Amino acid sequence: MPEYHAPLRDMRFVFDEVLDAYGALQALPTQREFGADLGGAILEEAAKLAENVLAPVNGSGDKQGCQYDPVSKTVKTPEGFKAAYKQFAEGGWTALACTPEFGGQGLPHVLNMMVEEMVCSANLSLGMYPGLTHGAINALTQHGTREQQEQYLPKLISGEWTGTMCLTEPQCGTDLGLIRTRAVPQADGSYAISGTKIWITGGEQDLVDNIIHLVLAKLPDAPDSVKGISLFLVPKFLEDGTRNPAFCGGLEHKMGIKGSATCVMNFEGAKGWLIGEPNKGLKCMFTMMNSARLMVGMQGLGIAESAYQISLGFAKERLQSRSLSGPKAADKPADPILVHPDVRRMLLRQKVMIEGCRALAYFTGLHLDVAHDHEDAKVRQQADDLVQLLTPVVKAFLTDEGFACANEGLQVLGGSGFTEDWGIEQLVRDCRITRIYEGTNGIQALDLVGRKLALGGGRAVRGFFALVEGWLKANPEAPHAAAVGKALKQLQQATLWIASEGMKDPEQAGAASVPYLRLFALTTLAWLWSRMAQTAQAALQGGSSETVFYGAKLKSADFYMARVLTETDSLLAEVLAGKTTLMAFSEEEFAA
Repeated sequence: MPEYHAPLRDMRFVFDEVLDAYGALQALPTQREFGADLGGAILEEAAKLAENVLAPVNGSGDKQGCQYDPVSKTVKTPEGFKAAYKQFAEGGWTALACTPEFGGQGLPHVLNMMVEEMVCSANLSLGMYPGLTHGAINALTQHGTREQQEQYLPKLISGEWTGTMCLTEPQCGTDLGLIRTRAVPQADGSYAISGTKIWITGGEQDLVDNIIHLVLAKLPDAPDSVKGISLFLVPKFLEDGTRNPAFCGGLEHKMGIKGSATCVMNFEGAKGWLIGEPNKGLKCMFTMMNSARLMVGMQGLGIAESAYQISLGFAKERLQSRSLSGPKAADKPADPILVHPDVRRMLLRQKVMIEGCRALAYFTGLHLDVAHDHEDAKVRQQADDLVQLLTPVVKAFLTDEGFACANEGLQVLGGSGFTEDWGIEQLVRDCRITRIYEGTNGIQALDLVGRKLALGGGRAVRGFFALVEGWLKANPEAPHAAAVGKALKQLQQATLWIASEGMKDPEQAGAASVPYLRLFALTTLAWLWSRMAQTAQAALQGGSSETVFYGAKLKSADFYMARVLTETDSLLAEVLAGKTTLMAFSEEEFAA
C-alpha cells in the first residue's frame, strides 16, 4: 500500500490562517497558553504516529481481520494492533482533550478532531477503539456520579481501559423505543442487565484489560417508549477482579473495517450501575452520539485524504495515451494520465471537496471549544447553536464525500484500483460503513430538518444565516462573494419552504431532508472556499514565496464554484418538488 503523508500544510492553512483558531482559542480561560508552537508540535508528532505506527498495520489488519474464539468468547485483534494501540495510549493521545481533573491534557476539542483525521487516514479500524471510548468518557463526565467518575474516568482517559456504546439490538436501531434489554434493581443498588446488543465496536478485544460498556436498557416499570430508556455502566471485570457475565457471542462478518471488532454482546444478568436519572438515558445517549457523529465525519475526511493521495500518485506515474492537445512527455512512450481532462476532473473534485470539508470540520470543532469554555454565556449559546446545527451536516456530508472520493480515486486507478495491490479498494470498503453507523445519513438529514432547524424556535439557523450575511457584507470584494450570496438565498428559500410545508405535513419535510442537507453543506463550503480564496489572495499580495500553494487555492475555489456549487440549482428544485412523486407509488407499484 502506498505511504500516507499527513497533509500538515493544508491543516495549518485552515486552522491558523483561515479560521485564526489560535486567536479564538486563547480567548478561552482554559486555553490561554495554547499557541502555534504547542499546537504545531502536537500535530507533527501525531503525523509521525499516524504515518509510522498506525498506517503500516492497516493493510495487514484488513487481510487478517479479528478472530473470535467461541470457547473462551474472546477476540484477537490483527497482528500489530495491540503494540500500535499501546504506543498510542502511552503517548497520551487518548487523553488529549479530556479534563485534567482525571488525567486528561485539557487541550482543545478541535485539536483532537485534527488528530482523529490523521488517525482515520492511517488506520480507520484501529482508530475506532479509542474513538468510541470518547463517547463513554463524555457521557460519564456529563452524567456520571462523582464516585463513577473517580473510579472509571482516569483509566478510560489514559487508555488503560476502553469503552463501548451498546445501543442497537437485533430488532431495533434508530427506533430505540423497541429495545428489549432489561435492568432489574438489586439489593446492593446495582442492576442486573440482561439482553443482546449487536454491532458493538470493541465489545471484546485484546488491546486492554478491561472494557466499560455503556448499555441502554429498560427498568421493569419503565414506559414502553424512548421515554423509558435508561443508561447503565457495565464493566467487563468488576472491581474485585471477577468476570462480569457480559460476553461476546460472535463477530459480524463485514465488508470493511475488518480490524475493528464488531461484536454481538450478550448480557446475562451482568452487574451494572445507573448513569444519570432513571428513564433519562436518551439524554445521556445523545451526549455519546453527538461526539461519535463528529468523529465519524472525521473518518470520512480521513479516508478521502488517503484515497486522494493514492490516486494522485498513480495519475502522475501511469503512462497511458497521449494528451488530446499533443504529447506532454515526448521522451516517454505515453503521457501520464494526469494530462487527461476526465482524470483531472476526478482528482480535482476530490481535492476541492476534501479541502472544503476540512474547513467545515475545523470550523465546527472550533465552535465546540467556544461553546464549552467561553466566558460570555451569549457567545457560548451562539457557538453551541452552530455545533448543534452543523453536527448532522458534518457527519452526513463528510462521509458521503469520503465515499465518493474513495470511489472516484479507485476509478482513477482503473483495473489497478480493483486489486488489493494499491490499497484503495480497502478504503472504498472501509468508508462505506461511515454513511450508515451512528445514525444513517438519511437520519442525519431528518435530524437537521426535524430538530435542528427548530432549535431555539429557529434561533440556530437564523444565527448561521446572520453569520454568513454579516461576512458577505463586510467582505463584498472577496472572491466569489456573489456566488456565495446566490447559494445562501437558495438555502434560505429551501429553509422557508420546509418551515412552511413541513409544519403542515411532516412527510414534506422528510421528502426534502436529504437534498436540503446537501444544499446546506454545499452553501457552507462555498462560504468557506470564498474565505480560503481571500486568505490565499492576501498571502500572494503580501509577497508570500508559497506561490504554488496559494495559487492552487485560488484555482480550487474557481473549480468549486464553476463545477460543484452549480448543484444547488437542482437541489433547490428537488426540495421544492415536495413529496408528491415519492409518495405516489403504492406498495404493489414498486414491483410493477
